[in-house]
Amino acid sequence: MKTGFRAHRRKALCLLLILLTVAQSVAGCGRRTPGATPTASPSPTPRTPVPGLVGSRIAFDSDRDENFEVYIMNADGTVQTRMTESPANDGNPAWSPDGKGIAFASDRDGNYEVYLMNPDGNELTKLTSQAGAGSPAWSPDGKRIVFQSSQSGDYDIFVINVDGSGLTRLTSDTTRAHSPAWSPDGTRIAFVSYMDRSTQYPENYEIYVMNVDGTGMTRLTTDHGGDADPEWSPDGTRIAFESDRDGNWEIYVMNADGTGQTNLTKNVAGDWSPAWSPDGKKMAFVSQRDGNLEIYVMNADGTGQTRLTDNPARDEFPAWSRP
Repeated sequence: MKTGFRAHRRKALCLLLILLTVAQSVAGCGRRTPGATPTASPSPTPRTPVPGLVGSRIAFDSDRDENFEVYIMNADGTVQTRMTESPANDGNPAWSPDGKGIAFASDRDGNYEVYLMNPDGNELTKLTSQAGAGSPAWSPDGKRIVFQSSQSGDYDIFVINVDGSGLTRLTSDTTRAHSPAWSPDGTRIAFVSYMDRSTQYPENYEIYVMNVDGTGMTRLTTDHGGDADPEWSPDGTRIAFESDRDGNWEIYVMNADGTGQTNLTKNVAGDWSPAWSPDGKKMAFVSQRDGNLEIYVMNADGTGQTRLTDNPARDEFPAWSRP
């Protein structure tokens, strides 16, 4: 998954693996006990369905049950159900394109690895066998998964077939490459790195894109703040991301070529982890504006920001299903 849980919490496994290097503890993932029944966790307060959100689902992780587990809820915030159950940490879920599988990160075997499961929490499979694996993202055809790993000593991006074969390393230098996101047309991968240290802001994490074979790396952002957690819009024309360039973490969007970078949330508290709805009209995201980390939804232009979860625990890393 992504970086550890700290007060201002950066994007899931993206920063789980990246800030692990900076002494951040990575918060994570949990497992379902074989044969266990998914546990429904209704919101503490009665919820009114959000117009336009009925019918789709959002996976996320939460420590409301003392350790981090993967949950699923309706996209309007109703029927919140725990899908994993173990003393370990599970998190940073990612839906398969057909909605029939979920990849996630877990430290249940002693270090973080990528696992696969059905949306009901069953058919659990360990996909990777290397140190610090997380931040999984599916290829559009559902045949491969791109992820980050510290197996090589620093964080790099790898791709693997869903049957565990064909492991390939895409980045190969000390760039701390992490938080990969596969483009909807299957040709490119967006990711985060600080490989270009010759610029005005050499230590900042910036967003890059590359071809799926690791060639043609191009930098999209260049500013005095950190940029992270890229997420492609369903039509591939835009990329949402998080940035602290304005003094605190906010959700931004830009064109796929890096132009037109716009702050969507404009909030004095921290906002992270954007996730597009299947039709590209809305985004789920994480915010601490109400005192702790909760999942919100907004229109793709930043209007209509509405809270979906409401509890004293931390709810993070939303991932919208693609029906």
